[in-house]
Amino acid sequence: MKTLQINRLIESIHVGLLPKLQIESVNPHDPVKVIHIPHPWMLVGTGNYAAVVHHPDFPDVVVKIYAPGRPGFEEEVEVYKRLGKHPAFSELFYAEDGFLILKRLCGVTIWDCIQLGVPVPKQVILDIDKALDYARSRNLFPHDIHARNVMMYEGRGLVVDISDFLEQEKCSKWDNVKKAYYWLYLPLIYPLKLRVPLSLLNFVRKVYRFISSLGKRLMEKK
Repeated sequence: MKTLQINRLIESIHVGLLPKLQIESVNPHDPVKVIHIPHPWMLVGTGNYAAVVHHPDFPDVVVKIYAPGRPGFEEEVEVYKRLGKHPAFSELFYAEDGFLILKRLCGVTIWDCIQLGVPVPKQVILDIDKALDYARSRNLFPHDIHARNVMMYEGRGLVVDISDFLEQEKCSKWDNVKKAYYWLYLPLIYPLKLRVPLSLLNFVRKVYRFISSLGKRLMEKK
């Protein structure tokens, strides 16, 4: 992205977006709530700590803005510096004052694919595996990789959220996603192109979180 475009976008962010944007994070385990986005900015998605928006005049980039009081901004900047350029990851163009300007990744999250009945080929899973191996080679620790944080675009896999890649604690979320993919999705859901209702997906997510939390507490007691 050219410097002139970056400067124009930064001015638009400070003048037209930040003074009017209203977001809040009520629970760090749930996506942030976006109360108001000024025109012509549009919401791309939300994470547990931040919201991602874009401006129609700058279609190739997105702006990620952390909710007030939520940590992780500096850590995410460091992760992008270590990653550099890679086809499965976004790219950092600018970071300051709690927001990042990033290359826009197009596609559909695996979570939405399952909900909408969009087939997810095996190549997507393989691409994400390779991307995570690349991150490890850059002295990073892939963390919190789940169905909402990975996408599919033209049959290839992308990793959307890298904000926790400095955490060295072991994380099994991606391994569990792969198990569900190979044991359940590939033999049953994929060939039939079944749609899994959002209510069921949210139920599974909450059960998984409860079991994971219970397992951690049991390990701590030992």
